[in-house]
Amino acid sequence: MNSVIKFSQGMKTFRLYPLFALCILFTLVAFVPARNKKKRASKKTYPVNVARNAGVTSTTENPYYIIIDKSDYELKVYDAEGWYATYPIVFGSRDLGDKMREGDKKTPDGHFKVIQKKIHPKWSYELLLDYPNDESVQRFNERKQRGLLPKSAKIGGGIAIHATRPEEEWTVDNFYNWTDGCVSVKYTEMKDLFSFIPLGTPVTIQP
Repeated sequence: MNSVIKFSQGMKTFRLYPLFALCILFTLVAFVPARNKKKRASKKTYPVNVARNAGVTSTTENPYYIIIDKSDYELKVYDAEGWYATYPIVFGSRDLGDKMREGDKKTPDGHFKVIQKKIHPKWSYELLLDYPNDESVQRFNERKQRGLLPKSAKIGGGIAIHATRPEEEWTVDNFYNWTDGCVSVKYTEMKDLFSFIPLGTPVTIQP
């Protein structure tokens, strides 16, 4: 009889182990520090000039340009004075290399510009980029000629900077790449970015 009781108690203990491990996992995720945007203390209106660090020219109407560093998981906004704001981001694939073809979920490297601002039905705020542009097409065709891509491969499109879904900001805090190749910013922070970035803003995406 005693042996039966001991066996039963052992089974109860065994069943508690997965539940205990799950609780620890949720606790660790809950205490992951939030990655939030950083912004310069004050904003002023600046005259025309050449934007620093990106090799692009800003204008009086649009002093902004964007640099996206894949390895740092950061989107940085600059204006005529220099650095203005940094937003934590995620991408589509764990492989942060250049986009090769449609469907690979990679984010393309290169120099782009914002060609459309729209409200998406799922993640709301979106800045559409001009991918594929001439630079992208040339690189794609060269890879095909070298046999790095099958003849049937397509270049893809629809690359944008857009928000997470409202309830999924945790993906940015946890470096969880979930898009189809786009750059994703926290929902609340994308609202801020969307509010002041105009059409035509240059965007550089680099490794």
